[in-house]
Amino acid sequence: MTKTMSFAAVHFTVAFTVGYLMSGSVLVGGAIALVEPAVNTVAYYFHEQVWTRVQKVKVNAQRFAHPM
Repeated sequence: MTKTMSFAAVHFTVAFTVGYLMSGSVLVGGAIALVEPAVNTVAYYFHEQVWTRVQKVKVNAQRFAHPM
């Protein structure tokens, strides 16, 4: 859990810094640092759904290509 929290702090810091440097605004940097991880979390969920489906297709394709 410590490593996860450490990564979250790094992620927040990077998102804030990039947002701030691009906009010159602490408010925009802060908003990006809060919104980006939330959007990324949703995107990750859908990525995992697609990834799981692709892996199942690969396994099924291997079964049919090499029957026991």
